[in-house]
Amino acid sequence: MRDFSLDLFDPGMTMESSSSSDYSRSASSSDSDFGFAFNDSNFSDRILRIEIMIDVVEAPPNFEGCNAILDWARHHKRRREDVKKDNVVDLSLPDEQILNENQPDMDDSTPPENLDEEAIPMGEEFPSGDEPTNMNDSDWNMDCSAVVRVRTLHISSPILAAKSPFFYKLFSNGMKESEQRHVTLRINASEEAALMELLNFMYSNTLNVSSTLEILDVLMAADKFEVASCMKFCSRLLRIIPMTPESALLYLELPFSVLMADAVQPLTDTAKQYLVDRYKDITKFQEEVLSLPLVGIEAILSSDEVQVASEDVVYDFVLKWVRTQYPKIEERREVLGTQLARLIRFPHMTCRKLKKVLTCNDFDQNVASKLVLEALFFKAEAPHRQRILAAESASYSRLFVERAYKYRPVKVVDFELPRQQCVVYLDLKREECANLFPTGRVYSQAFHLGGQGFFLSAHCNMDQQSSFHCFGLFLGMQEKGSTSFAIDYEFAARSRPTEEFVSKYKGNYVFTGGKAVGYRNLFAIPWTTFMAEDSLYFINGILHLRAELTIRH
Repeated sequence: MRDFSLDLFDPGMTMESSSSSDYSRSASSSDSDFGFAFNDSNFSDRILRIEIMIDVVEAPPNFEGCNAILDWARHHKRRREDVKKDNVVDLSLPDEQILNENQPDMDDSTPPENLDEEAIPMGEEFPSGDEPTNMNDSDWNMDCSAVVRVRTLHISSPILAAKSPFFYKLFSNGMKESEQRHVTLRINASEEAALMELLNFMYSNTLNVSSTLEILDVLMAADKFEVASCMKFCSRLLRIIPMTPESALLYLELPFSVLMADAVQPLTDTAKQYLVDRYKDITKFQEEVLSLPLVGIEAILSSDEVQVASEDVVYDFVLKWVRTQYPKIEERREVLGTQLARLIRFPHMTCRKLKKVLTCNDFDQNVASKLVLEALFFKAEAPHRQRILAAESASYSRLFVERAYKYRPVKVVDFELPRQQCVVYLDLKREECANLFPTGRVYSQAFHLGGQGFFLSAHCNMDQQSSFHCFGLFLGMQEKGSTSFAIDYEFAARSRPTEEFVSKYKGNYVFTGGKAVGYRNLFAIPWTTFMAEDSLYFINGILHLRAELTIRH
């Protein structure tokens, strides 16, 4: 069966120029060009009558602080949705067919119901033999008073049908109207320029517009009349134009039907990536990011590339954003529960922060309980099971996938009896270790023992005795007052061939705020041996480290 989601003359365009005009010429030069036949009676079999209506009157939206392009986008989207509701399909003319974008698909054998029996005069002379009959002044005054002008074009039904499923169904639905010479489209005045560009594109495979707003108008007209090749062309032209935060948001706020089109996906993907690249460090641009609309926040926080210390920072940021944007608690709970919660990767938050989620008034308690329970179940899994879950869900959810955290997540097991103790597991990927050379370091998320915060840090050091680079592991205490803790600690790592944890270093230390202790050459080997392909310490590309801390009495 033929797939009419693609037209017969879909231009296989390749990006060869940074200029939109050059791009238009290069794209059209290699494709079939029927521009010579556009609006030429010698190459046409029908007449397209375009009735131009007065636009629906709507006050412009009041978005304080937004610039013109965003106001235009929101206004244009609502205007278009309202117009769709107001348009009326009328197929009452004996010689003409009046259509708009909401015309239902008609079964080949069943005539449409509730058609008026009287024709509606259009206020324009018809060619001989095509005059409508049974004109009725009251019908004209009621249905067509909003028509401000009429444009008539000569069209080729094969060309339009090949480009558009909309026109294909119009010309081949088997109804009496599909065989008639005249076809009437009723559009709004704001759509006129875009429709004319679209019709020209269907003949010539090129556009004569270059501004963002003009191209967007054509894109939406192409969506309305199902011209996939033009949507693809517009999408590529818009990706050539240098992007700004405003234009990126504009593309992400297009009408839903446009956003869902395959031809527009590369544009929306580019817009999302632009926002991620610009705002990936959300703490650095906090004030600017807090002013973004929901689509911008979704684009940024859906990415793995967000640079934050930990997922706890993302959680705190989301709460700050939603409290700023939605002052009413009911609205906050709705937005958090239906849209924002899925952007927070709760399984990678610390247990201390998860406890706060349960008591956070901004979340519906049932939603909060479900999110925290799911996170705790994930934390309870073995590391290899966590990686499997993350890989299995990555195609539809990033919930279990770690971001590029500044502080590496850890898994902690706490004991209160017979002594206060915790066992901390830190996994580092081979590439993370490689990036430490020659003098780098990576820190773990904080964990707690006896009410005091601690952290692990992995280093690439110079061995003081042998003067070669080596891998070091250190334990530090966060600065908090002048409290001292006497700690017994032990570092261990999984090692082949047994893949069991093997103790590498034991010690004890009296910690005060900001102090750290550890071993500069944990494995007693040079860096090159540690990072070698046959290294004993990387198992499936992962270095598994363990630190056991016990408070001394």
